[in-house]
Amino acid sequence: MKILVALGGNALGDNPQEQMELVKHAAESVADLVEQGHHVAIVHGNGPQVGMIQSAFETAHDYKQNIPIMLLPECGSMSQGYIGYHLQNAIYNSLASRNIIKDVATIVTQTVVDENDPAFQNPTKPIGKFHTKQEADELRKTIDLPMVEDAGRGYRFVVPSPRPIDIIEKNIIRELLDNDHVVIAAGGGGIPVIKGNTLRGVSAVIDKDFSSAKLAELIKADIFIILTAVKRVSINYNKPNEIEFSKLTIKDAKQYILDGQFGKGSMEPKIVAAISFVEHNKNGQAIIASLEDAALAVKGQAGTIIYE
Repeated sequence: MKILVALGGNALGDNPQEQMELVKHAAESVADLVEQGHHVAIVHGNGPQVGMIQSAFETAHDYKQNIPIMLLPECGSMSQGYIGYHLQNAIYNSLASRNIIKDVATIVTQTVVDENDPAFQNPTKPIGKFHTKQEADELRKTIDLPMVEDAGRGYRFVVPSPRPIDIIEKNIIRELLDNDHVVIAAGGGGIPVIKGNTLRGVSAVIDKDFSSAKLAELIKADIFIILTAVKRVSINYNKPNEIEFSKLTIKDAKQYILDGQFGKGSMEPKIVAAISFVEHNKNGQAIIASLEDAALAVKGQAGTIIYE
């Protein structure tokens, strides 16, 4: 089967050294799927990583003015490169240890967003380091991004979070998968671009789960699996009356969202992404499971299946 795997932030850690160790666990889960004969694509998050890159350039600029501040599309592409390197290295090694020799490639991926998306009128995602008011006033003269005061800790850039509508590199990703290569793509949700007569990068962040669902839809994946820190989707999470689901209908999932059962910044976007994939791909299956249960979840023996 053609499987798109969305890796949660718990698979990457908060710094390069920690990441190099943690991706080995993610690689084992991916290798399990490849060993079963599946064609696998991977999408990963990049929240801490892109923030680290942005902050590094901002700090360098504060120290030496001729060092430019790197804009978010460029920071996103850098994060795709170095996270992709860590993943493809670990996956290749894990496969080789099983005597499976297979090409693993990272595709620097551009994700199309609508310039009329309402998110552009209400930027809410803070990025980069904290600045004093004086630094913020100076930065506003050169960087066309809003800055806001953040909980008394200083000023930060804020950017919008539009929804993905297309993936520019979808055809090459599909071709690589169809030829049985392992592909890492749309890292961090992809580099946001607006498509007119040309492609234009924009400073924004795209939810990795939404981009994963869009890519899974576009490549006609058989299974879209979101790997996270919990074994199964549940309601009343961490309470005495917690209920876990091995299967969850779209109708019930939508009601639980309305009831506020899923965390806005954690489980809810994963549920919404899974629903979107199933609604756009009637023959596909969406699963939410823990990282270590990936192979079992694909067999229907772990995780939560979201279905019509």
